[in-house]
Amino acid sequence: APPPAAAPVPAGSLRQVTAGQLRERGNALFQAGDHTAALAAYTEALSLCEAEPEQAVLHRNRAACYLKLEDYAKAEADASKAIEANGRDVKALFRRSQALQKLGRLDQAVSDLQRCVSLEPKNKAFQEALRALGSSMHERMKTMSCMDSKVEQMFQILLDPDEKDADKKQKAAQNLIVLAREEAGAEKIFQSDGVRLLTQLLDTAKADLMLAALRTLVGLCTGHRSRTAAVLAELEAPRLSAVLGVEHEQVSLAACNLLHVMFDSLKEGLQKDFRGKEDAVVPDSSKDLKVLIKHLLELLVLEGASAHGRDNALNLLIKVVPRKSSKETNNSLSLWVIDQGLKKVLEVGSTVCGAPGSLPVTENSRMSASVLLSKLYDDLKCDAERENFHCLCKDYVRSWFEGHDLAGKLRAIQAVSCLLQGPSDAGNVVLELEGMMDSMLSLCASVCEAHQLVAVEALIHAADKAKRASFITANGVSLLKEIYKHSERDSIRIRALVGLCKLGSAGGTDFSMKQFAEGSTMKLAKQCRKWLCNEAMDAGTRRWALEGLAYLTFDADVKEEFVEDKTAMQAMFHLVRSEDRSVLYAIASTLVNCTNSYDHEEPDPQMLELAKYAKQHIPEQHPKDKPDFVKRRVRKLLTAGVVSALTCIVKSENPALTDSCRELISRVFLALVEEAEDRGSVVAQGGGKALIPLSLEGTEVGQTKAAQALAKITITSNPELAFPGERIYEVVRPLVSLLHLQRTGLENFEGLMALTNLAGISERLRQKILKEKAVPMIEGYMFEEHELIRLAATECMCNMAMSKEVQELFLAEGSDRLKLMVLYSGEEDEKLRRAASGTLAMLTALHPGICKRIPQVTVHWLEILQALLLSPNTELQHRGAVVVMNMVAAEREVAEQLMASETLEILSVLAKDDRDKP
Repeated sequence: APPPAAAPVPAGSLRQVTAGQLRERGNALFQAGDHTAALAAYTEALSLCEAEPEQAVLHRNRAACYLKLEDYAKAEADASKAIEANGRDVKALFRRSQALQKLGRLDQAVSDLQRCVSLEPKNKAFQEALRALGSSMHERMKTMSCMDSKVEQMFQILLDPDEKDADKKQKAAQNLIVLAREEAGAEKIFQSDGVRLLTQLLDTAKADLMLAALRTLVGLCTGHRSRTAAVLAELEAPRLSAVLGVEHEQVSLAACNLLHVMFDSLKEGLQKDFRGKEDAVVPDSSKDLKVLIKHLLELLVLEGASAHGRDNALNLLIKVVPRKSSKETNNSLSLWVIDQGLKKVLEVGSTVCGAPGSLPVTENSRMSASVLLSKLYDDLKCDAERENFHCLCKDYVRSWFEGHDLAGKLRAIQAVSCLLQGPSDAGNVVLELEGMMDSMLSLCASVCEAHQLVAVEALIHAADKAKRASFITANGVSLLKEIYKHSERDSIRIRALVGLCKLGSAGGTDFSMKQFAEGSTMKLAKQCRKWLCNEAMDAGTRRWALEGLAYLTFDADVKEEFVEDKTAMQAMFHLVRSEDRSVLYAIASTLVNCTNSYDHEEPDPQMLELAKYAKQHIPEQHPKDKPDFVKRRVRKLLTAGVVSALTCIVKSENPALTDSCRELISRVFLALVEEAEDRGSVVAQGGGKALIPLSLEGTEVGQTKAAQALAKITITSNPELAFPGERIYEVVRPLVSLLHLQRTGLENFEGLMALTNLAGISERLRQKILKEKAVPMIEGYMFEEHELIRLAATECMCNMAMSKEVQELFLAEGSDRLKLMVLYSGEEDEKLRRAASGTLAMLTALHPGICKRIPQVTVHWLEILQALLLSPNTELQHRGAVVVMNMVAAEREVAEQLMASETLEILSVLAKDDRDKP
């Protein structure tokens, strides 16, 4: 007879049951101490639950998790939601009081505890907590009272004109700075009329007092938008801009740091602000941001501003104006700066040093202007915005080039040079102006050194593009040769030499495309090395010698001679530490060439045959660019100390360290860790630490190369030694990025191998991998056709299975994860079987529920387990035996199935064989 019809299920009851199950699971996880997993379970239950009382309980439970995870702001928020639903919920009140206490809001914490005591007057835990908090508040009041008098005393010492004790003043200033670093101290200084008093310190114009004021203000503004707005209102943008432009370099740098912190606080919003009335009084910060940026732009063209102040203003604009990521859709700030200040930036970039009435600039100013222009141009989203940028640049250059004397033409050419170093598309547009190239060539022959310098440099930058290179080859090579041979000034000769180097390297790495006669390239390189090693020359001139080598090292003969010249390599590494940071790109380019870490694809043999048949040009590789030569060059660079030099470059927070420069450095690092035996040396010299920021910022290619280098290190080294302390957790995100589908198979494989090593170290690392959403990608690669990638993914999942969250995934309804592991345990590939059966052994040991599910996922489960036990490989036998043992212990019905089959007989034979062994 058919079974009776089931009673209709009320709508929504299934969802209530599911939410209840999730809540129970969360309770169990919380009791087991897995607070992150418990939080996830409560959050999922909350999304399924509609009844307000149950939602309140889940919010209360989440508050407990957040307290354990030390996220007190979220704990307070969740407890408040529970209290809104039930104002007599003592657990929620108590948890909120704990969160408020940690957030420093002791008066509100006391109020919640008093409410708990009134609701449960006999609860000794509440009474003890209230007593302890009252004592804590009393101590805090004494401390605050003492702090009040200390703050007042410190300001009196600093502002007293009759105080002559320098040590006493220095100690007071240092104490003020230290106090401002703590939230409570910063708030106390702010509440004690500190901003007005700090303004008075700034107005003294004494460097030590100004530094103390600026550094204290940094503490007040860090992460606190409302205090930042108040500081800006009191100090006002013109005063801050004026301090940035002072001659004293340390004061200017401290002002730059303060402005950067203020920009971050205004842009990012509240991070440390207390909830309450402050939120309501903080106005929209976009107006404040524009006021600050407007004054920075005005500082660029202010004649009275110092050269380093101008550089600091440019560096600030580079950091705060362009979007941090293309995911941000709003580029209105960049558009506003282009309209309001593009010509001001070009004023700095077009400055001719030493010319009458020129702005004071440093050797880095033009490079900083180029970087800012490039960042602004890259931030544009459409052709119309780029066309506007081109028009503004043409208008500016034309205003100097047309209707002006020689000085005006020099300014125009210098502006073109600045654009070619930055947004080269805009530079090439301006280069098309009528008469520009002719003026450039004619000024190259000028008898005035300053004029020649400007013209030859512009010619060098113009030669970067193939179209221009052919024009200059036809019209300028003979001129550059004349200058190089006959000029009496080394500063001119070296620039002419770089121009010839650029044109001589136009064939790139193609051995068959030699531009100059045999031996000429080697002669140019020898002269470059000679100038590079000449310490009597200024760093700027030696930098140009390195620029020449950056082009000539496309030639493998030049590379070989360069790495043999230890003096030249040391001279190059020494330039890393020079003040002229524009040398960084040339160093990185030279190293990329020496290590052959540029992109090069192997040509398709069939296409080569077709090209030969059609009599087309076929690129040829230099014999000395073969792998053995490259490997020897890498070893020589490592011996010479290349890692220390690269680490020093990465540490330098300078506009010259552009995204493209970072990419080149990442390429070099990847080449340096290609051989496993070299990786320890790279890590020992700080290479591992330097690779982390390279893998998180810059171009996508650069980040990927750095991440792959990190993966290689993680695979063959002990990760805990290679990345000590908290650094090991920073490595996870770059490694996970290698799993994205657009990465190559090798990158996927190395990313999986590295994550396998990390996942086997600790639960905290596994949680970090889970947080980066790597598990779905790892699962995806378990279906990969390539056997090595499939194996690596399975091994990675084996280590990840030690986490409870991953174990739960194998039990999820409708999931084939467990089935896949069981089937892989029966594959022919022995390594894959070992990884999959190892995962099963771990899962069945850690989660009994999985033991019950194995017979349900495939009818072949018994056959696969028996095959493991009968395997000649003892590792597979052991894994099979562990799985069987766990299944027998977990479920009687499963045990009966196993014992009723041939499994018992196989186990008996294995046990007998083991006893018979001597």
